[in-house]
Amino acid sequence: MPIISNENNFFCENHFIFLEDHILLQKNDFREGKILTTADLPSEDTLRRCLDSLIASDWFAEPEFNYSAMLLEHDTPLPANCESIPLREFFWRTKTLFEQQNAIPSNLSRKAARAYGFLRLREEYRFCPKCGTKLIVDNTFIAKVCPNCKRLDFPRIEPAIIVKVMRGNEMLLVKSKTAHSSAFFSCIAGFVEHGETLEQCVEREVLEETGITIQNIRYIGSQAWPFPDQLMVAFTAEYKSGEIKPQESEIEAANWFTMDNLPELPKPGSVAYNLIMNLWKI
Repeated sequence: MPIISNENNFFCENHFIFLEDHILLQKNDFREGKILTTADLPSEDTLRRCLDSLIASDWFAEPEFNYSAMLLEHDTPLPANCESIPLREFFWRTKTLFEQQNAIPSNLSRKAARAYGFLRLREEYRFCPKCGTKLIVDNTFIAKVCPNCKRLDFPRIEPAIIVKVMRGNEMLLVKSKTAHSSAFFSCIAGFVEHGETLEQCVEREVLEETGITIQNIRYIGSQAWPFPDQLMVAFTAEYKSGEIKPQESEIEAANWFTMDNLPELPKPGSVAYNLIMNLWKI
C-alpha cells in the first residue's frame, strides 16, 4: 500500500512528529523508568496546529501501519504542550522490560524508524539522478518517481556492521574522531563495501581501525538505524593476533576493557549498548 502524501486527513491512530533527530511527545510525567506508549505521542490537533502555523516541511500518512508522520522545519520552536527527546532515547524508552533485556525493538520504535527514514528520503531525494528532473511521490510504491524518464527511487538502506571483539574477558572498544562519537568508547563499526560479505566487512573494519586480526565471527542481531538510513548488523568475534594500532584518520583511542572497568559508553537504545551489555542472548 502506498503512502498518502500531503493529505490533511490524519485518520491514523499514531502520530510521529520529528524535529531534526528528535521526536516530539506530549508533555507528561516522564519519570525515569516510565515506558513510553502511543498515549505519549502528539495528538491529531497538534499536527493540525503545526500545519496552520506553517512550521511543517513535509507530512504523510501510511494507513497500512496506522501512523501519520511529520517533519518540522529546522530550528522550529516546539508546539505548545510538547517536548522532545532524541530518537535514540525513544527507541529505548518504548521498550518493555523484557524487550530491553533481550535487545528486541519495540513495535512503536520500528514504526518511528520507518517514518523518520521515509521523511528523510523525501527531504533529500529531490531530483532524478539520471536526467535531473524534479521527482514526485509515486502513487503505487513507497518511492519517488521521475515524471520524465519514469525512474523509481526507493528508500535507501545502507548496511553497516558493528562488532564486539573479545579477548578472554576483555572487549575491544574504540573512541572515534567523529563529532557525534568522540565523547564515548564504542564497538568497531563501518559500512559494507561493494563486493564483500558482512563477515569480510567485519574483518576489514577491525584490521583497518585497530590492526587486530580476528576469528570466529558470529552474527548476533540487527536493528534499523535511520541516522540517516542504516541497517546495523551486529556481530561478535574473538581476538586472533596483533597489537593495537589505532587508525590515525578515524580513531582517537582504542583499548581492551572488562565489564567491571568500562569507559563512558553509548546510551541505551543504541546497537553498541546492546552489544556491550550482552543484551543479545548469545
